[in-house]
Amino acid sequence: MDQDRISLEIATHLLEIKAIKLKPKRPFTWSSGWKSPIYCDNRLSLSYPTIRTLIKNELSQLVRNKFPDVECIAGVATAGIPQGALLADSLDLPFVYVRSSPKGHGLENLIEGVVTKRQKVVIMEDLVSTGGSSLKAAEALKASGFKVLGMVAIFTYGFELAAENFRNAGIPLHTLSSYADMLVAAQNKGMVSEKDLMQLKSWRVDPENWGK
Repeated sequence: MDQDRISLEIATHLLEIKAIKLKPKRPFTWSSGWKSPIYCDNRLSLSYPTIRTLIKNELSQLVRNKFPDVECIAGVATAGIPQGALLADSLDLPFVYVRSSPKGHGLENLIEGVVTKRQKVVIMEDLVSTGGSSLKAAEALKASGFKVLGMVAIFTYGFELAAENFRNAGIPLHTLSSYADMLVAAQNKGMVSEKDLMQLKSWRVDPENWGK
């Protein structure tokens, strides 16, 4: 299956199980304060074995193709942990995960799992928006001695800011599906009107100021 078909199929599944919700008329408010016509929670895919397996298999193939030298998978807390563990199991690789901040007791770890210096790691995220938290995890892994090959994720909003952030960090990003293909899937399923589509496209161009 080619990448375009994979992207469209996964976007369709995420819409069907309401992992992606579209509400251009009653937008969501993100923690950043941005107004958004979309909310994405890929953790819901874990409750659907067929979709969960499809995502796991396609992520495995993506990593094999893009990062053949990978020696470890690192999940980003919290949503990247279960997906990363499934991916590591599929590839028969070690798994670690990165906390958003060091644990406040015990060993106060930021990275959980066996840290092996110079080990080649691929980071697993469920969703990429601006890339801020993802790249923070990458820096933590580098500081611990890992060699970060790149990152994979299930879905990206496709913001230019994120692309710029990943370019500046020198970290390749590959995702299974994208906002653009999600819009095509939503149209195919009759889930959005032409007016809604215009709103959804305009948000993607300038998310920070959309809805103000």
